Amino acid sequence: MEFWIKAAQLLLALSILVFLHELGHFIPARIFKTRVEKFYLFFNPWFSVVKKKIGDTEWGIGWVPLGGYVKISGMVDESMDKEQLAKPPQPWEFRSKPAWQRLIIMLGGVTVNIIVGIVIYIFVVFAWGETEIHATDIENGLAVHPYMQKYGFESGDNVLEINGESIINQSDINAGILIRNQYDLKVQHADGTTEIMKLKDGVEYDIFTNGAMSAFTLRHKSTEINYLTLASDFHFKMDGSDMEIKGKSEILEIDGIAVSEIKDLRSANYKGQKTVKITYRQAKDTLTVKVLSNKMNSFFSKSPGLKAGIRKGDIVHSIDGTPITYFDEIVTTCYNNKGKTVEMTVMRDTSIIDLIVSVNNSGTIGFGVVTKKPEDFKHIREITYGFGESISRGFSMGMTTLGDYVGQLKFLFTKKGASSIGGFGAIGNLFPGTWNWQVFWLNTALISIILAFMNILPIPALDGGHVVFLLYEMITGKEAPQKVLEVAQMIGFFILIALLLYANGNDIYRAITG
Repeated sequence: MEFWIKAAQLLLALSILVFLHELGHFIPARIFKTRVEKFYLFFNPWFSVVKKKIGDTEWGIGWVPLGGYVKISGMVDESMDKEQLAKPPQPWEFRSKPAWQRLIIMLGGVTVNIIVGIVIYIFVVFAWGETEIHATDIENGLAVHPYMQKYGFESGDNVLEINGESIINQSDINAGILIRNQYDLKVQHADGTTEIMKLKDGVEYDIFTNGAMSAFTLRHKSTEINYLTLASDFHFKMDGSDMEIKGKSEILEIDGIAVSEIKDLRSANYKGQKTVKITYRQAKDTLTVKVLSNKMNSFFSKSPGLKAGIRKGDIVHSIDGTPITYFDEIVTTCYNNKGKTVEMTVMRDTSIIDLIVSVNNSGTIGFGVVTKKPEDFKHIREITYGFGESISRGFSMGMTTLGDYVGQLKFLFTKKGASSIGGFGAIGNLFPGTWNWQVFWLNTALISIILAFMNILPIPALDGGHVVFLLYEMITGKEAPQKVLEVAQMIGFFILIALLLYANGNDIYRAITG
């Protein structure tokens, strides 16, 4: 059900944005008396779901929900209508219009997407307002990703300013370092001392590569164990077939007994039987597999917490003698003890139990906690706006979103960034599994801004590619040869197809491998 809710939100958002984008081309084309032969939501190879001709334009809905298009008479586009282009130019055709009119027609879609994104932000902040938590209100400091220790940060630190600007949301710290090239941080340490900490230029690549994108978050006291998981993938063979249970899968039962009820988990306990049934939850699916009993030791090694005797309901009290108050203290201690063993003290019911736990090489043990609200949740401010204020704030949000999106594209040129490119699956996962209009419109605004930027890229077959040739014509006074436009259009088409296949292939690969 969650999949279909996400899919419905994605389809609705894209339908709205594609229709408005194409309308952005259609309106100036009609203003300049240019004939628009087709206006389609989605693509319609071979047949259309719905079509109706009104005046000179065929309006329709295609069956391939990957975008949409307007076919403008006398324009070299994806239709590659060479027969029409071989005839003398007609007054109503795109190629007959002055270059400045053609430029406005081509920029219409991008312009509309920018405007739509800003307008959505205006109405979202007007309807729902915003939340803020000022750095000066935070009492418990911030949870700091343990990788940031190499730069002198510790959990409990509080970032007051970045590049001289006061922090009104901790997410501005992460965006500032990763995207906005802001490296000067005014930090208040847990002992109350304050200092200016300067990060080196380009540090964002180091942080991105090492998975510390959420370098600063709010702290929460989530120390109660909610479930046990595999800390890494468990591969095994059964009946000649290669099998696996993916890392982070929640282990529910072994041989029909809930793991929370099993007092002693050792592979030796299963020697008297040929196979062992393991029931686990992977994503939203509950699955049961059979594992050869001689593979159980390997299975337990993939879940150090399960093997050590950690159980649901345990409350982490200390690790290696250091008291644990916040969840980030568990994360940091495990991170700093990769490949080592630690002594974990937990409270179970009214008893204090000492456990020896092996931390795997990625710094995890294999459990999830009962998540509590951040300790400074009470300081989150609800900000409301009048309509006039919403216009200013919505415009600012639109421009910031565009700037941040462009800023993060630099990571695409790294190995990790290239492998993280996603297609429709990644876009769909922006939406929640339950319908939420506020989140829906915020994501729709974000996608609208992204579509605007992507369409203006100077790639033939995109609006930006046409704009490049038009600017060339306006500067030199010479039109690009039609043959050049046709070849460029074809090259651009294949580039887009390759990018589409690569991005969606990444989605499929991630879905399979987890």
